[in-house]
Amino acid sequence: MTSGLDLDSPRVQQIDSDEDVVRVRQLVRTVAVAAKLSLVDQTKLVTAASELARNTLVYGGGGRVEVSTAERDRRRGIRIAFIDDGPGIADLDLALTDGYTTGGGLGLGLSGARRLVDEFDIETAVGQGTRVTVTKWSR
Repeated sequence: MTSGLDLDSPRVQQIDSDEDVVRVRQLVRTVAVAAKLSLVDQTKLVTAASELARNTLVYGGGGRVEVSTAERDRRRGIRIAFIDDGPGIADLDLALTDGYTTGGGLGLGLSGARRLVDEFDIETAVGQGTRVTVTKWSR
């Protein structure tokens, strides 16, 4: 039993404020627990989601997150897409480099999130926004 949470229905959360970043963390944790990810995998996924939600807000000017479950080879996973209509990323290779930052932080947002998940995909175009999709699979 998954405590009444329908894992087959995708969930969408707007990201327009710091409070929304907290809501994204809570949503991802709730879905990860219901999908029976291990505590370690829950923590990794929530941490990656927090970084990516913050990037959506700060660099993308806000947007939305779509949280859904996925299945492959009898394994359940959590797939999360962060979508914004912001300025896009001009140099993706540079943005994915450890230590690179345009915001004065540690520069571990994208590259750190990529290391915390099992699958990481990014689509971006200058002037058209960015979509980052991550997946964490149960063990």
